[in-house]
Amino acid sequence: MARMTASEAFVETMAANGVKDIFGIMGSAFMDAMDIFEPAGIRLIPVVHEQGAAHMADGYSRVSGRHGVCIGQNGPGISNCVTAIAAAYWAHSPVVIITPEAGTGGIGLGGFQETNQLPMFQEFTKYQGHVVNPMRMAEFTGRCFDRAMSEMAPAQLNIPRDYFYADGEFTIPEPRRIDRGTGGEETLNEATNLIAEAKFPVIVSGGGVVMAGAVEECKALAERLGAPVVNSYLHNDSFPASHELWCGPLGYQGSKAAMKLISQADVVIALGTRLGPFGTLPQHNMDYWPKEAKIIQIDADHKMLGLVKPITVGICGDAKAVAEALTSKLSNASLACDSSKTERANKIAAEKSDWEKELDEWIHETDPYSMDMIKDAEEGWLHPRQVLRELEKAMPEDVMVSTDIGNINSVANSYLRFEKPRSFFAAMSWGNCGYAFPTIIGAKAAAPHRPAISYAGDGAWAMSMVETMTCVRHDIPVTAVVFHNCHWGAEKKNQVDFYDRRFVAAELTDQDFVKIANSMGAEGIMVDKLEDVGPALKKAIDMQMNDKKTTIIEIMCTRELGDPFRKDALSKPVRFLDKYKDYGYNPLHR
Repeated sequence: MARMTASEAFVETMAANGVKDIFGIMGSAFMDAMDIFEPAGIRLIPVVHEQGAAHMADGYSRVSGRHGVCIGQNGPGISNCVTAIAAAYWAHSPVVIITPEAGTGGIGLGGFQETNQLPMFQEFTKYQGHVVNPMRMAEFTGRCFDRAMSEMAPAQLNIPRDYFYADGEFTIPEPRRIDRGTGGEETLNEATNLIAEAKFPVIVSGGGVVMAGAVEECKALAERLGAPVVNSYLHNDSFPASHELWCGPLGYQGSKAAMKLISQADVVIALGTRLGPFGTLPQHNMDYWPKEAKIIQIDADHKMLGLVKPITVGICGDAKAVAEALTSKLSNASLACDSSKTERANKIAAEKSDWEKELDEWIHETDPYSMDMIKDAEEGWLHPRQVLRELEKAMPEDVMVSTDIGNINSVANSYLRFEKPRSFFAAMSWGNCGYAFPTIIGAKAAAPHRPAISYAGDGAWAMSMVETMTCVRHDIPVTAVVFHNCHWGAEKKNQVDFYDRRFVAAELTDQDFVKIANSMGAEGIMVDKLEDVGPALKKAIDMQMNDKKTTIIEIMCTRELGDPFRKDALSKPVRFLDKYKDYGYNPLHR
């Protein structure tokens, strides 16, 4: 034990957990601790808005596998973080959000910036540590960092602001990390026997493969079986795209090759994935999920086993350890799928080839609305699919990409391929706009040696573009691609399909994002010719990596729209009142 202030105990505990960077906005509530961040080796990265800080902590965590940390002023500064912490929760990111609270002497009196900060985050954290006594500062701080890693989810550390000023004898706890095992021997054997009988096994490689560092083990299992490997939704970096068994992602705007192949499976090995409902919905007019297949699900969280899809075998274990154990058990076994390896390999290659050809020829959307927009488009506006293909071709090695929510960004799921894990970051099931840009800033802060690119539509970009100033002020150079088509495309597609093109709140005015970027100290490039897309990206990456320049690439896109985003959740409207019947609907027709 050593005598120190509670502020010192708090900072020393963070340092013991390897904290090097914290994202946030300074505030009086934690100023006593902030004063000693620098001598502890901790950099506070000031942001423009606290939601951006929490997204940056998420990106930092997702690329590094370590804690991402964010902080803000009590009350409004903390409430600004809620949306981003929810995104981190659905991404299984071990983010620690530090929430200084109103002082204990005034709690409950409705003082300045006072609110109850624990209920705000209870849905989106796996642990909430509230410091109940200043002499327990190190204990609660250490426990939050431990729990964030053990649960692979955000944890909240709530500290009454007057508690930073106490002093006494403190012990700084050593970080505790848990080992994750192979699950039970009985379920492993059940899975082994099931796989041995499979004639067409398919592996779904999920986010748990990335988090466990299990890509090589997944490869080994796939190669032993000759099994096609599909990525779970928005985990395109969970298996290398150059591998002959890789087939692409499932889910919204995913790979037809992946969907056609998994539809033939008699056994599905769901490795490190909860098989989320949105990631297995019908797509491309295919209800591809194999209804009769037996499912082996492997997840580190036992509560995910069988939650979404009925399963035959559930293994609560680490994706890496389980994949290694299964490969070992199957290494010398006689497998039903061995005799058809060559046939399966040919089928995989053929489906992938067909899909690549289709993507090459899929120049634009062909629904009536999109065709009208293409016909009426101003000269120089580009087809989004062609743009995405050119961006794909120009991607640098070792790239990190984040995508926002929205129509073109969703279509990008068909085109984003990666060779290594911890390379692709999306808002997952939370699906919030304004996610991509601050998240890639956090990723770049954690991995400054890697090229960093964000994708956003003009609507989502407007929510987060102010963080360009964060990049410029603090030498965190990234490249942002903005798809400029002057509307909220994803929701507008619903108004096309279900509301007879009656557009309400769908239009966006035409801003000059290059000039806005320049005004914040960044470079700006406007692209309105297809042949300039790849060179613009390469130029921006060169400036990012060699000149530490942040670049905004504004790409002028047509207003055509991809497949509807929420086809599963909408139906034709019903209208009974006469003034609404004039809109042309039979009130009894659904």
